[in-house]
Amino acid sequence: MSERLQAEGALVQLSERFTNSAAFGALFREGMDLVEETAAYLDGAGRTEAKALDRAVSLTYATESMRLTTRLMQLASWLLLHRAVKEGEMTLVQANREKTKVKLTAADPGPVDTIEKLPQQLQDLIARSMSLQSRVRRLDSSIHTPPTDRAPIGNPLVPQLNALKAAFEQ
Repeated sequence: MSERLQAEGALVQLSERFTNSAAFGALFREGMDLVEETAAYLDGAGRTEAKALDRAVSLTYATESMRLTTRLMQLASWLLLHRAVKEGEMTLVQANREKTKVKLTAADPGPVDTIEKLPQQLQDLIARSMSLQSRVRRLDSSIHTPPTDRAPIGNPLVPQLNALKAAFEQ
């Protein structure tokens, strides 16, 4: 039993190492830069572009900018939780509990034909946020795989060998 606990601990350590990697640092910077870029766009050029749109597209702009903002805030929350793991402010187990409040499936964009009517810069921000969300979802599932979903540790032939031994001992 102690071997299994040690092995599970080793698996958690490998997951925690990701947050200390250069790949996580790059992902974190990319995510936070995208949040800042989006905020600057929506408060600046995006506001001007939205005023020039016809009524129907203007409503789509408002809806999609809210979805984009929601998506990015959820992604930023996930990134900040895992940065806290990196900084030693919390363990991966604590981050796993807290991340239940983060919805990585939040605010998927509307239909493509509707998105295509929006200003190009907003379309680009939406596409980049969806790409980031996809990568974070994949990482999240690999980092937070519950131990019960992992392959059992030990020799898988032992139960079969024991059954054979018991059958021939009679």
